[in-house]
Amino acid sequence: MTALGRVFFDIIPYLLAFAVGAAIPNRNSRLERLAFGAIGLLVLAFVRGLWPGAPTSASHPDEWPHLLNAIVLLPLVAGALLLVLPRKSEGFLKGFTLTILWLDFAISLWLLRAPMEVGWHYQYIAPWLPRFGIRYHVAVDGISYWMVILTTFTTPIAALVAFGSIRERIKDFCFALLLLHSGMLGAFVALDLFLFYVFWELMLIPMVILIGVWGGKERIKAAYKFFLFTMAGSILMLVAILYMVFTHKQVAGYYTFDYLALRHLNLSHTAAWLCFGAFALAFAVKIPMFPLHTWLPDAHVQAPTSVSIILAAVLLKLGSYGYLRYCMGMFAGPAWAAGANLAGAVIVGGILYGALVAWRQDDVKKLVAYSSVAHMGFVMLGLAAATQASVQGALLQMVNHGISTGALFLLVGVIYDRRHTRSVGEFGGLASVMPLYAALFVIVTFSSIGVPGTNGFVGEFMILLGTFASQSLGSYATIQGVVACAGVILAAIYMLSVVQRMFFGPVTHDANRGLPDLTVRESIALAPSVVLIFVIGLFPSIFLNQTSQSVGAALEQYRNGRRAYQEMPDESTQATLLPRQGGALEKGYPEPPSGSSTPAPLAQSAKTVVAAAGVQ
Repeated sequence: MTALGRVFFDIIPYLLAFAVGAAIPNRNSRLERLAFGAIGLLVLAFVRGLWPGAPTSASHPDEWPHLLNAIVLLPLVAGALLLVLPRKSEGFLKGFTLTILWLDFAISLWLLRAPMEVGWHYQYIAPWLPRFGIRYHVAVDGISYWMVILTTFTTPIAALVAFGSIRERIKDFCFALLLLHSGMLGAFVALDLFLFYVFWELMLIPMVILIGVWGGKERIKAAYKFFLFTMAGSILMLVAILYMVFTHKQVAGYYTFDYLALRHLNLSHTAAWLCFGAFALAFAVKIPMFPLHTWLPDAHVQAPTSVSIILAAVLLKLGSYGYLRYCMGMFAGPAWAAGANLAGAVIVGGILYGALVAWRQDDVKKLVAYSSVAHMGFVMLGLAAATQASVQGALLQMVNHGISTGALFLLVGVIYDRRHTRSVGEFGGLASVMPLYAALFVIVTFSSIGVPGTNGFVGEFMILLGTFASQSLGSYATIQGVVACAGVILAAIYMLSVVQRMFFGPVTHDANRGLPDLTVRESIALAPSVVLIFVIGLFPSIFLNQTSQSVGAALEQYRNGRRAYQEMPDESTQATLLPRQGGALEKGYPEPPSGSSTPAPLAQSAKTVVAAAGVQ
């Protein structure tokens, strides 16, 4: 075939994808047809580019070291620039914010060029506070890869939704949204624990503002509750970080906050359990896990729709990501020993409790909020099982939950904007009044309950499969897997029940008879999520292939860390430093500074932390 013929046949599928997408809307809106056509074209390019065996530019393509800096810092710089823009130019402020967020998403797609082989990709390291061993160190691997893209995908959709309903203090809202976006991205890519903690706390401020200023009637209470729960866990995590830094100085001779070095610490059993508990508590609050979940329903119910989308799709994932990266990565011994108990807790206090409470809700937004507790319980079960299938399933389920639950909150916001109520009893027969809305709600519901062919099925199936084969769960694996399966059934019961009550049967309230169907803005905001539900459900390998090697390497380190922990005598109070193995996973390891001296302020602070913890 000639070169011209190859070009022709390469272009034809994209033109057809654009034409099919543009033909879907039944309205004569050029914007809607153009947006749907663009979505079809991008989805085809995405699938073809990640399809197993698809050609790449090189086995190890050149990785621009500033790519992650651009992704993380673009919204931060844009937020600072936004502060000097005139407050009354609301249309320009909205357009500027949307442009920055969509540009950030476009830049993040450059990550797809690199196959996620073992090791760190797009790594950038720069000294920040070298006296204290603090570096600006960012990188991605197969574990954080999809989390970054999920974040850049979700926030612009949330912004598009927000600008249809937020009417007051637009400039403040845009600034808080950009700051939150940057903080979430930074937390996913940071490999220095000081940098991670900065981004972790940076997320807290804009989220509290977004709930407290633009939320519902009890927004102040919900914002305070979210702040207090998160801050309590964060302080304990900071104590554990400082203790580990000081311990590394004792055994290695220099300070460092770098994850690559601190994960080589083999702490005494008492210290390991205390540090594991501090990190696990911070992440359990964010996930959230029972009984630390009580802030979540209040925050979701009071938050505006756009903030609920971000909270469910991205913010909760930082808890499960943190547990996998830091708790399992640095405290393998306690994490393994706690695996069976953790699995039991998330099954009873997450999967079953969340499902049963969701079943009893009349407020549809609170129902979706409690369903998040149940779905994140499956994610944590996959991590506790610690098998290749379960951890990959957990990572995929994190993406699935972000897509499906984010779409559910968007759909709940649509009906609330029309009826100003979320009570299920106020609806009925909506399928005949809002057919497009009803069809999309049913599709997203099928995704949420894990119907085969949708994204939710693949993730839950892999988690349950891995649970039954788990060694870390020991003799409890089978019974825990069976009980977890009951959560799948309960999810179908409460979600299909609310669908039946809201959409089928006669129209029971006159106020519902004239409700308009989805607008162009709402259709465009929902379309990407609906398409991804089927793309992931039908072609899961394009997502799983990118996580496989990193998950395998993380589990190998997890098992090695567990063995080192078990080999340390129970009575030992001295930490040791595990030998470096070299290779791609230690690229960027912090070397001891030449002629370094002990920083007195940090030494005194760390000694105080150690004394307070009661650990020698």
